[in-house]
Amino acid sequence: MQLNPAQRLDWLRLIRTEGVGPRTFRTLINRFGGAGAALEALPDLAKRGAKRVVPVTRAQAEAELEAAARIGARLVAMGEDDYPKLLQAADSAPPLIAIRGQAAILSRPAIAIVGSRNASAAGLGFTERLARGLGEAGLVVVSGLARGIDARAHKASLGSGTVAVLAGGQDRIYPANHEALVEGILDAGGAVLAEMPMGWEPRGRDFPRRNRIISGLAYGTVVVEAARRSGSLITARFALEQGREVFAVPGSPLDPRAEGTNDLIRQGATLVSEVEHVTSAIAPLIGRGDFEQGTGQLALDRPDLADAPIFWDELDGIGGPAPEAEEEIDEPEPADDRARLIAYLSPTPIGTDDLARAAGLSVRIVQTTLLELELDGRIERHGSGAVSLVS
Repeated sequence: MQLNPAQRLDWLRLIRTEGVGPRTFRTLINRFGGAGAALEALPDLAKRGAKRVVPVTRAQAEAELEAAARIGARLVAMGEDDYPKLLQAADSAPPLIAIRGQAAILSRPAIAIVGSRNASAAGLGFTERLARGLGEAGLVVVSGLARGIDARAHKASLGSGTVAVLAGGQDRIYPANHEALVEGILDAGGAVLAEMPMGWEPRGRDFPRRNRIISGLAYGTVVVEAARRSGSLITARFALEQGREVFAVPGSPLDPRAEGTNDLIRQGATLVSEVEHVTSAIAPLIGRGDFEQGTGQLALDRPDLADAPIFWDELDGIGGPAPEAEEEIDEPEPADDRARLIAYLSPTPIGTDDLARAAGLSVRIVQTTLLELELDGRIERHGSGAVSLVS
């Protein structure tokens, strides 16, 4: 399949329309036979769900395409030759991805490496050795450009091939001090992928969305260090649901950064202490050119965010009964949310509901902002949903 310019514009307008996520996009395309027809039908369908939906304008979509082209990014649609085949097979794969760099690297077999942002020296050292060894074995290393394990995995595999997946737009690198790393990846013949629009600053819930792309690009995911409720475990969960292999590096039972990885091993993930533990497990999958559905050996705890109705930004009631209208809430800007929440956090644990009341924010905003703070290593989670500021 190859979209013509008009079709690509319609795809972009549809997926950028508020309330249309990957699942709704597929439903609309399948029902109406194309993005153009779906755009025409969308306002009437949304009325049945008591929601006002305004598709992105043609001018807005054209402006995004032009902005992407200015930095060397291009939007590739699912089904086109340059769209990664393994990602296409994953549930909720993005209909469009913005790619910078060499698209050919996306057709090579890949393994994902993720882990703690506040990694130990031992964890960083092992990541470097593992990424370099996997690269020498012919595998592309995929990660999320975060501090710690992710960054070390990218740097160690620059010469053999690495792919970074962004949580924001192609022009909004997070963290900002990794812009040089992005340039290094591109100069070395790697690639950088983004699902979100140009100009999009990543929010808390965008990181788990990014994680399902990281796992979807690879035959397996290796978790090097992860606390019990870290974003890396969300990546492992997605890998499992996508039928990919899950690997974990064991750590000291006294180190909180190893609690998540040790739990993965206890639940059935493949223990990794050398490169061959990974290559031997995925070699049969690469030989077949595909992957089998998961074995069912793992029983990972499902992350709260992945179950939340806000996770995919999907429309309710497409082609079905109209749900009750939701009350609109006038909420502060995300940056204000973060600052306000931090002001009410301390080393003393506080429950999410109590925190929401104290800060005057909705529970939904508190949950997504707490995830962002957790990913940055700013908070610690305790039993019964309580959180505390890391001192």
